[in-house]
Amino acid sequence: MISRKKKAQISVYLDEAIMKMLADYAARRDQPQSMIAEAAIASFLSPDADERREAAIAKRLDQVDRRLARQERDIGIAVETLAVFVRFWLVTTPALPEPAAQAARAKAAERYEAFVSALGRRLAKGPKLRQEISEDIDPVDDKGMPSPAGM
Repeated sequence: MISRKKKAQISVYLDEAIMKMLADYAARRDQPQSMIAEAAIASFLSPDADERREAAIAKRLDQVDRRLARQERDIGIAVETLAVFVRFWLVTTPALPEPAAQAARAKAAERYEAFVSALGRRLAKGPKLRQEISEDIDPVDDKGMPSPAGM
């Protein structure tokens, strides 16, 4: 013979939405609503509930931290890429005399449109530059030599 402990009965007022969620959950699990409510209250009042919540929050914060670190890295790559390009362009592009400069501006607008189209295609299908660059490459100085920080 199985003996059951007598349980105390309480009356609880629940918002309609919460009551519906409780009823739906109980129906899906084929369990009495009172058993689900008892388990929820026990979990809420459990001394390790705070530890579980803290662990869940710490896990989420770690995920956010990793995402921010990746964004920081990606932004750094973008800024350095732009800086290298601008330096190269300034060094290799001579100034044009005015008649040729007008023709160059017209051609530049055409080339810019082609660039924007190519960029759009690359962004749409990848791979992204940041995926092509390894995170474990040693930093190098301006002359392409490994920097002391990377050694």
